Amino acid sequence: MRTKMVAGNWKMNKTLQEGVALATELKEKVANPRCEVVIATPFIHLATVAELLKDSPIRVAAENCADHESGAYTGEVSAAMVASTGATYCIIGHSERRQYYAENYDILRTKTDLCLKNNLRPIFCIGEVKEEREANRQNEVVKAQLEGSVFHLSEADFRRVVLAYEPVWAIGTGLTATPEQAQEMHAFIRSLVEAKYGKAVADDTTILYGGSCNAKNAAELFANPDVDGGLIGGASLKAEDFTTIINAR
Repeated sequence: MRTKMVAGNWKMNKTLQEGVALATELKEKVANPRCEVVIATPFIHLATVAELLKDSPIRVAAENCADHESGAYTGEVSAAMVASTGATYCIIGHSERRQYYAENYDILRTKTDLCLKNNLRPIFCIGEVKEEREANRQNEVVKAQLEGSVFHLSEADFRRVVLAYEPVWAIGTGLTATPEQAQEMHAFIRSLVEAKYGKAVADDTTILYGGSCNAKNAAELFANPDVDGGLIGGASLKAEDFTTIINAR
């Protein structure tokens, strides 16, 4: 059975002290979740938050990692450094990284490989922008993103990858894909995995929905058979809202 999951992406929010306070509150509220719970924090929070949560069911992720193992890359943080903090997941290919930092298929392929080499599970993001959706190109866009950055993996390595479908037009805009749109895309993504790796792998692949998923719409989105949980942005910054979403899974 595939893992059901709710992952929170804090993005560039919360000072270290604020992040510790939020993680502490979540630790108190999330004692026996029915799904895997992950929080992705800024780099400077990772070691402190991972230590704080080490005896809890909440796992910790980085929001990104470098596309180099080590070396003279001032300001970058390697996958090995992320793993050394106690984090166990890493978000790769978020649309904001693709849009603002020009991360292409090759860069994301390298980052995925480095995560796996360092025993981090990638949460790999895919999804189309508004213009691509309006042109009915979402399927070809998502297929190209998978083929460009993760479908080179062996079956064993791919089984460690979590996919997150994020319609870019729904991130931070207040727009949300309808439950029907989410299910349609998740089923299509699962069909691509099946075509590449077989039905058993496809059935075991966790596919999250990201894109203005919140406490009010989470249950309806998660009710779809191919939606295994959510990658949550703004709603993960408040413990009460995030806990409501976790309980919806």
